[in-house]
Amino acid sequence: MAVEVRVPTLGESVTEATVATWFKKPGDAVAVDEMLCELETDKVTVEVPSPAAGVLGEIVAAEGDTVGVDALLATVEEGEGKAPAPKKAEPKPEAKAEPKAEEAPASADAGGETVEVKVPSLGESVSEATVSTWFKQVGDEVAADEMLCELETDKVSVEAPSPAAGVLAEILVAEGDTVQAGGVLARITAGASAGAAKPAPKSDDAPAAAPASGKKDVEDAPSAKKLMAEKGLTPDQVKGTGRDGRIMKEDVQKAASGASAPAPAPQPAQAPRAPVAASDADREERVRMTRLRQTIARRLKDAQNTAAMLTTYNEVDMKAIMELRDEYKGVFEKKHGVKLGFMSFFVKACVHALKEVPEVNAEIDGTDVVYKNYYHMGVAVGTPNGLVVPVVRDADHMGFADIEKKIGELGVRARDGKLSMAEMQGGTFTISNGGVYGSLMSSPILNPPQSGILGMHKIQERPMVVGGQIVIRPMMYLALSYDHRIVDGKGAVTFLVRVKEALEDPRRLLMDL
Repeated sequence: MAVEVRVPTLGESVTEATVATWFKKPGDAVAVDEMLCELETDKVTVEVPSPAAGVLGEIVAAEGDTVGVDALLATVEEGEGKAPAPKKAEPKPEAKAEPKAEEAPASADAGGETVEVKVPSLGESVSEATVSTWFKQVGDEVAADEMLCELETDKVSVEAPSPAAGVLAEILVAEGDTVQAGGVLARITAGASAGAAKPAPKSDDAPAAAPASGKKDVEDAPSAKKLMAEKGLTPDQVKGTGRDGRIMKEDVQKAASGASAPAPAPQPAQAPRAPVAASDADREERVRMTRLRQTIARRLKDAQNTAAMLTTYNEVDMKAIMELRDEYKGVFEKKHGVKLGFMSFFVKACVHALKEVPEVNAEIDGTDVVYKNYYHMGVAVGTPNGLVVPVVRDADHMGFADIEKKIGELGVRARDGKLSMAEMQGGTFTISNGGVYGSLMSSPILNPPQSGILGMHKIQERPMVVGGQIVIRPMMYLALSYDHRIVDGKGAVTFLVRVKEALEDPRRLLMDL
């Protein structure tokens, strides 16, 4: 029976992709979840797995073709490739009954069942992650649901728990390696005790490496194959460091930098980095950017390149809010179990202003403007790994206490790296508070595809003229960055003035003025 291979979900606001590379040809045997092709969007690269074991039939979308979400890529003739697919090593078909003693050490180190540790769900539109830290080593005892390692995606950190109690028998993916969603990270011998499983992988690995004198049976990583083709390298020129000699992307990068002599020549022309004295080079530290930092850098630069970004400024007298907060904060916390902060006032004021200036709550989709009749407020949170923006959904239907509780909960989850993808998607407007770090004034960068972001800043006492008298008032600068393609200057200024009016006289929020 023919099974269709279709384009998976590509992520929020992404409707099409380009077929970059096919890893299989029609007639090739494929296993379930084996990578068939790689798609490239304007944001991410997505690998498409086989939905069934069999033989790859017709390829409908060729390399270089543009395809939409759920478009047909190819077909797999189910069942026909089930026999050849697992056929990795030739000795194995005979070794089913008699030589079972050779396989025993791998799966029966201590008489227990071998359980695979798989990559957990990484969230919508996230297809791969990097192993950042292993908390356990081979031979360590582990409890069920105990955290084994931490994975880092371009958006969140995910911990991989142990599926069973036993001993960590084998680690298949080292720190720094990239893994696909659903891939196998390690193997656990369920029910075993420490010490029993440690020698097993070694005795199993030794024979596995020895026969591989000629051609190795393991398949190289798809990303490595693609990079080898780009660099003009053959598998013989690359030393694989993956399991059973599998060639990984990093191995190709090392081989390309070490083997190709012409490569160093063009590099200085492209690299803007100035030469460093030998004495200074010893005092430098080079650290690879995390996936999250790479994504932040890319998205911020994309926002600058795409949007016609402009910033308008105003200042707000915080006296009324501070007095209101001082008067009711004790009663508020006693009743609601949460402290009354400034963020709930700003969220309410922004929702109030967005209703009057709807283009700030809209986005551009091609040649259309999409107006959002809902108010999902993104609140930027600084974490040790970088800036993330969790979303407070339907803020217009929430009271002050609900907003404070939600922001507090999302802030804790963000700093612990526990935010899910769903909690960071779908925002219509963003608030960024640089004032908590002491910023007096700044121009925030848009969080695409949104059309507006409000920057809060430090509250500072300054002399102000009020009613002909010079008085000291707690003042804060506000900055609204907006996409001038959709928001005119009049709308941006009106929005900021409405926010200022609501904050300086909070009663306006109650009376919807």
